[in-house]
Amino acid sequence: MQLNTLFYLALILFSGLIFGRLGKLLKLPNVTGYLIAGLLIGPCLFKLVPLNVTSQLTIVSEMALAFIAFSIGAEFKIPYLKKVGATPIVIAVFEALAASIVVTVVLLLFKFDIKIALVLGAIASATAPAATIMVIKQFAAKGPVTETLLSVVALDDAVALIAFGFAAAIAKSLQHPHEVSVIMSMVSPVIEIVGSILLGFLLGILFTIPLRYFKKDSNRLIITTAFVFLGSSLATMLGLSPLLLCMCMGAMLINISQAGGAILKLVDIVTPPIFLMFFVISGMELNIYVIPQIGVIGIIYVICRVVGKVAGSYLGAAMMKAPAPVKKYLGFTLIPQAGVAIGLSLVAAGDFPELGETIRTVVLCATLIYELVGPAVTKFSLEKAGEIRG
Repeated sequence: MQLNTLFYLALILFSGLIFGRLGKLLKLPNVTGYLIAGLLIGPCLFKLVPLNVTSQLTIVSEMALAFIAFSIGAEFKIPYLKKVGATPIVIAVFEALAASIVVTVVLLLFKFDIKIALVLGAIASATAPAATIMVIKQFAAKGPVTETLLSVVALDDAVALIAFGFAAAIAKSLQHPHEVSVIMSMVSPVIEIVGSILLGFLLGILFTIPLRYFKKDSNRLIITTAFVFLGSSLATMLGLSPLLLCMCMGAMLINISQAGGAILKLVDIVTPPIFLMFFVISGMELNIYVIPQIGVIGIIYVICRVVGKVAGSYLGAAMMKAPAPVKKYLGFTLIPQAGVAIGLSLVAAGDFPELGETIRTVVLCATLIYELVGPAVTKFSLEKAGEIRG
């Protein structure tokens, strides 16, 4: 009996569901359980899903990344940004770029390839908001650190997407120095980012037109899915950033359409299976046998990213004269890393096939470590800041 793709998708969903629940029982984020499930059923360990099937499931990852970026963009509501002011923006930029710079510089000092240093440095800037927000809700944390943190994690991945766009474009120009001039290597990241932003905003505006004529949730869900897929596909065809484009489309929609909030609720209902499959497939692609070969680069990434996050958030908070607890503890709450970082590693693996396995393994292994350690460190930091009581 020959097993087909739908059977493997069912296996992925069931295994993710079971290990997500086991992770919850162990007080771990669901994403950790999903990654472990993928590692166990994938071609690296028990081989329940063969390698040729894993390679056919890239469409799932593309769908998940598009929806993740769309949801991130929907966090950028203008009234909310006016309310919180510039402090979270400055801190988000400083902590994200500091993590990127520290990782890149240290990797270069250890004589690693400049392309992998740039790409891993850009990925290091991303933070996963899910685990952090889970801790805040679970322990009802309140105070200046918590308020600032909620704003920073919403902005953080936007900075990461932009940083990755520049880093990837520069790395591509270094990979093909005779095909791309020095001027173009400087201009191409700007073109890619500006093009992604403008087209994303345009699609966000067009998004509102069919919403005027289709009021039923089922129809609006169809429209939303179509626009998210359209945005991601156009970006790929035009050489733009699918993540940045979908993020800008979400940002435009939430700010110009009264239906934006309802659309996001619909997205939240239908995307859990897609996200679960994305993380399980990411775990399936983890090759643990290359870990001994990348031990040094992995250690550098894990340690230097944390150093950059802590130092950058402190500098940003100090510049904006934020309260002392924010300067002292905020950086330690930014350790978790998951969805966007994994997505960027997938994009990087496609852009740089010869570096893909190393980049993916470093990021996925770091994700497991950060997701295991990050929530506990966040809880401890908020306790020390006096924002978790009892």
